[in-house]
Amino acid sequence: MTIVLKTKVLLLLTFLLAPALNAAESEAPPGIPENDSLLVYKFNMKADIMPAVWRQTQQSFSEAEELDADYILIHMNTYGGMVQVADSIRTRIINSSIPVIVYVDNNAISAGALIAIASDEIYMRPGGSIGAATVVDASGAEAPDKQQSFMRAVMRATAEAHGRDTIITDNDTIVRWKRDPAIAEAMVDAKLVIPGIVEAGQVLTFSAEEALQNNYCEGLADSVEEALMLAGVEDYKTVVYEVTPLESVIGFLINPFVQGILIMLIIGGLYFELQTPGIGFPAAAALAAAIFYFAPLYLEGIAQNWEIVLFVVGLILLAVEIFAIPGFGVAGIAGLVLMVTGLTLSMIDNVVFEFEGTGVRSVVRALFLVIISSFIALTTSIYLSRRLIETSVFSHLVLSSTQEKDQGYISGDPLYRDIVGSTGTASTSLRPSGRVVVDDEVYDAKSLVGYIEKGDKVKIVNFETGQLYVVKDEQQ
Repeated sequence: MTIVLKTKVLLLLTFLLAPALNAAESEAPPGIPENDSLLVYKFNMKADIMPAVWRQTQQSFSEAEELDADYILIHMNTYGGMVQVADSIRTRIINSSIPVIVYVDNNAISAGALIAIASDEIYMRPGGSIGAATVVDASGAEAPDKQQSFMRAVMRATAEAHGRDTIITDNDTIVRWKRDPAIAEAMVDAKLVIPGIVEAGQVLTFSAEEALQNNYCEGLADSVEEALMLAGVEDYKTVVYEVTPLESVIGFLINPFVQGILIMLIIGGLYFELQTPGIGFPAAAALAAAIFYFAPLYLEGIAQNWEIVLFVVGLILLAVEIFAIPGFGVAGIAGLVLMVTGLTLSMIDNVVFEFEGTGVRSVVRALFLVIISSFIALTTSIYLSRRLIETSVFSHLVLSSTQEKDQGYISGDPLYRDIVGSTGTASTSLRPSGRVVVDDEVYDAKSLVGYIEKGDKVKIVNFETGQLYVVKDEQQ
């Protein structure tokens, strides 16, 4: 069911972005090379390790398998990113039937180190670095030991996945790992000591030369072509993964700055639609902003179905409060809370109820963005609505004329109060409302006690909240 829903969302977003997609049709990647050449499928990993990179990795590996590539080469330069995403990528690399080569162009730090270690071979540019995989939060502070323990285990297991050799000489048996798991763990834990490599209190980070000396790098190369040559890959053709316009747009839309603008359009559009119901354009703008806000997050696997449902239910409750229930009570407050909650949680990755360390900070950061954007939207909308009403284009939307006393306009209250105590005749049946005639003038009135038939004599007994009240005149 989830796959079907995501497919529908992707089709909707694709339809909205059709012009950009059509413009890129001529940029399709080259086809399968000749059979007598090796095929190297290359894609870049030169950004923070976020859900977009995971989606690109999945697409790249799938396309490489379809093309029956001989090698997959990842051109890497990253300072890290989300641990969950890096773990998914490293698992995909370990389980790949196609050998994976990583060329580290300057940096493979934190989550990037985990991904690089998962590959079959690592080549680095001289001056590059790999390591420093301690888990930190958005402010750079070290995360609690729960997250560190997970990262230590994943790094160690990734190194162990490459196997070891057992060397027997005379009566000695030596176990030599292709990549030492202790080194991988030391890239996370500053308490580990490896004589001659890292002292206590230091998180391990290798330079390119140090990585080569400790078997965490197969060679140093100044370019991708040189790295492939060192790997023994010759007479090859390269297919490069191209980021599609849709992928670029998704990456643009999930930028926090753009998300703030979309939230302002959602709130501002709803405000203008409520102020001038029936126009339609503000509601359409709010709907389009909501689609562009939720769709990329949903496709990236960040927003879940129930988070979007929260927003929709909140919107429905707010509409019920405004149009069906007088005042502003439980439904309106609940609607606002659900809308804010849906917008906030949709920006956070799947694990949202883990409030140790990074969890609560992610929630607070997202909530802050939603509240600030909503406040700016409301204040801006109120200001603009007043300014627009003053213009000639929108002045017809409101009643701007005044009824002055010197022009003959007077309140009806004094006249109604003057006839209290007078008698008249019911010109219609009052059940309980109807009309009465007093001194040849017709008035709307309401029977205070029981029903009054047409033609009965009535007495005006009260005028309150704009309503005349009458009783049957028993003396007539």
